Amino acid sequence: MGAVVLYKSMSLDGFVAGPDIGAEHPMGKGGMRLHEWMFTDQPDPRDKEVLASMSASVGAVVVGRRTFDVGLPHWQDTPYPAPTVVLTHRSRDELVMRSATFTFVTDGIEAALKTARDAAGDKDVIVMGAQTGRQFLRGGLLDELLINLVPVVLGSGSRLLEDLGHIELMRTQVVASDAVTHLRFRIVK
Repeated sequence: MGAVVLYKSMSLDGFVAGPDIGAEHPMGKGGMRLHEWMFTDQPDPRDKEVLASMSASVGAVVVGRRTFDVGLPHWQDTPYPAPTVVLTHRSRDELVMRSATFTFVTDGIEAALKTARDAAGDKDVIVMGAQTGRQFLRGGLLDELLINLVPVVLGSGSRLLEDLGHIELMRTQVVASDAVTHLRFRIVK
């Protein structure tokens, strides 16, 4: 069984999205700055290696409903070519896309994780979205946290590590490029 991992790009002041998240600004105003390192025409080899490792490990994905609602029009598919579980309060039939299927789970984070783990096999379950990430952190369901720390101060928006209480982390990897510092932690349980 793979790990349950939360991948997030974050500003120096702790924001993983800018303010006013919505269809026009799926990462909030100014939030796309957090992901520029992924989409540059001339990526740093260290960043390419981190991205390749992330992509190769994905067996299934868990996203929240808001991430699904604002992301799907931009992705035009699943965020990774892997089964994607949408944690939601509103039921809906599965949505089959080119590279995988969205499955909607209304029974909470444990049920969403079980569905994702069943689909992932020996690969990792990736958690996306600040609210969903906080739920998994609070619930003690994450094994690892990968923060891509971007040298920018957003000033406001959506924070990942807010109102969580004490969580002990063990740093397992640091990869630094000119654009971003990748910090990988194991959650100490």
